Amino acid sequence: MRFFGLFGILLFVFCGITNAQITGANLNKPEREEWLKDAGFGMFIHWNMDVQLGLVISHSLVGASEDYIERYIHELPQTFNPTDWNAERMVIMAKNAGMKYIMFTTKHHAGFCMWDTKTTDFNIMHTPYQKDIVKQYVEACHKWGVAVGFYYSPEDFVFAYRNGMKDITRDDHWEKAKPFQEKYKAFVLEQCKELMTQYGQVDLFFIDSDVLREEVKQAIWKYQPNCLVTRGVLPTPEQQLPGETLTTAWESCMTMGTDWGYKPTNEHYKSGTELIDILIESRAKGGSYLLNVGPTQWGNVNEGQEGRLMEIGAWHFINQEAIHNVRPWIVKNEGDIWFTKKKDENTVYAYIRNMPEWPRGERRSFVLKSVKATAKTEISVLGQTGNVVEYQPSNNGKATFEQTSEGLKISVVRAQRIYNNHKWPNPIVVKLKNVEPALETAHFGTVKAEKQTNGNLKLTANLTALGNGKQFQLGFEYRPVQSTLNEEFNEKWTSTDVFPVTKKGMHSLEIVKSNIVSYDEIEYRAILYQDGLKIEGNVLKISKLKLE
Repeated sequence: MRFFGLFGILLFVFCGITNAQITGANLNKPEREEWLKDAGFGMFIHWNMDVQLGLVISHSLVGASEDYIERYIHELPQTFNPTDWNAERMVIMAKNAGMKYIMFTTKHHAGFCMWDTKTTDFNIMHTPYQKDIVKQYVEACHKWGVAVGFYYSPEDFVFAYRNGMKDITRDDHWEKAKPFQEKYKAFVLEQCKELMTQYGQVDLFFIDSDVLREEVKQAIWKYQPNCLVTRGVLPTPEQQLPGETLTTAWESCMTMGTDWGYKPTNEHYKSGTELIDILIESRAKGGSYLLNVGPTQWGNVNEGQEGRLMEIGAWHFINQEAIHNVRPWIVKNEGDIWFTKKKDENTVYAYIRNMPEWPRGERRSFVLKSVKATAKTEISVLGQTGNVVEYQPSNNGKATFEQTSEGLKISVVRAQRIYNNHKWPNPIVVKLKNVEPALETAHFGTVKAEKQTNGNLKLTANLTALGNGKQFQLGFEYRPVQSTLNEEFNEKWTSTDVFPVTKKGMHSLEIVKSNIVSYDEIEYRAILYQDGLKIEGNVLKISKLKLE
């Protein structure tokens, strides 16, 4: 047994990527879940009248004083007048960014309704604006061919407060609502009926609460059987991506910065490149990326968010065929090169990431271990022919390939001029037509860690099938738990040593505490090297980390 420096822990909780929202019946039609796999990219819009103060959306009511709640309910709607809101402009912005659907916040936890509802006066019609925003949004989506999604929270703080819940809580919200649960249920179901019967076709629905989730799902499918429920049925990891490729449809929702609603100060947006990288990783793992924007109190999107959507749109305009109607490849990545495969075709897309200083006109070569050429293989860089490199007439910009003993060697030039200064920090995508898998990969999974009596931590991988390689080595990686709320998202992994494996079964390492005393929680994964090709396992988490 080998020992490596790491840590001891007092308490640990293990988390998969499928969250607590996945329970109960699934009446999603299979073809609708396939549609989500094809679409792969959507816009989330979080908006509420408390944006006037730049507050966290809804959650400032939890534990708030009676005075605060009363002023929130009665004063903020009086000044909410988003005169710059233009639903068509928002939909066009999403469409140009490559988004195939939008998930709009019809009602967040606070209970403020963005539509003309008969269930409560806490709605957009009782503001100076006095227009049905949901209706405007749906009409714009239908006009521009973007799928309509409704976010809805059955959990309603203002309804609960008005019915006797003086201390608004989330942890035991439904239990505290016991005296008025039947009234609560009727209220929620009537709102669902309005949303599903007043606006024509609704393509997707996102249920953001455990409260009455099953009842809401049944109401949705009752009125619109073709509606696809994402949260509530499918895995919907929030502010993170799953560590592994999933075969089921899934959707990851993330903010551009650190807040869902518009945050006017103290905000930190991820760069356009970081957002594009998240989109690529989502597609490589078989999922859909739901990227959030937060309109201001006047209804527009600030320059920081709009600019990033435009940068994503420029990248998508060049590379869109690699984003939609694709499925995972046999491996999700080889280092900084990520992969998808065209649905129902032997075409692989290789996204070359993390090369922001690649000069236009320069040729670079890469070796792919998971891809093998055939007699009919063709190669190109999306968006360019390679026939012309502007201002470099003697430069041959054609992409080439060669099958070698080390793997498929590809040679490509970044020829297209995207920015005036000839720089482009974002990934280029290489299209490989008529290719085959170069190997049969091993199958393994990360297993729950175990604390030992001596204080060490045992990490284990279950190797269920060896591939057709000659040499296999196993190890582990760990890092602080990642969230897109962190300014330093995608922190690099720390690796243990690796050791050879020759047979299936459980393989473990014991690791001891060392230099990570500042970690509150970690995530970890098994790593397998198959003839030098690194394959990453699923990610598990240990929370409430504490050294002994």
